[in-house]
Amino acid sequence: MPVFDYDPPERFVAGTVGEPGARTFFLQARAGGRLTSVALEKAQVAALAERVGELLDEIVRRSGGQAPVPALPPSGSEDTAPLDVPIEEEFRVGTMSLAWDSEREVVVIECFEVDDEDVEEPLAPDPARNLLRVSLDGAAARAFSQRATALVAAGRPPCPFCAGPLDPGGHVCPRANGYRR
Repeated sequence: MPVFDYDPPERFVAGTVGEPGARTFFLQARAGGRLTSVALEKAQVAALAERVGELLDEIVRRSGGQAPVPALPPSGSEDTAPLDVPIEEEFRVGTMSLAWDSEREVVVIECFEVDDEDVEEPLAPDPARNLLRVSLDGAAARAFSQRATALVAAGRPPCPFCAGPLDPGGHVCPRANGYRR
């Protein structure tokens, strides 16, 4: 099983390729001249960003504010750059896991390759599949969560009537009896 291990990465971000409505989502890790890009669904990016944020908040709460996890990313640490090129998909993500390593005080994110069996047992990572493992300190994890949340929110605007996504040419709105909006 190929394991793409970044402990720690120089950069770990979520990004997209394509126009809203036809975007492909990626996680990308870079360190020491190595670059790994894995594809995943928008919902997976949203869930990962949300869970990382919740995990960090819980760590701060349980430690009484003593954990090395900032409430917000440090000022000036925002990574707004596009994905690094070339963007070559190593694999498509199926199962993901998230953990806090209290000895090292890092967040560990594992992304396993999707498999046909994921439909039947989505919560059982198979050690024979490709794996991307990234270890992030609290500040880097907080910055990742913030960027990924903004990335997901930057999609197509919602229809004011049905809340469905609007394409540049409008859409057939079910709340307007099928008329274009």
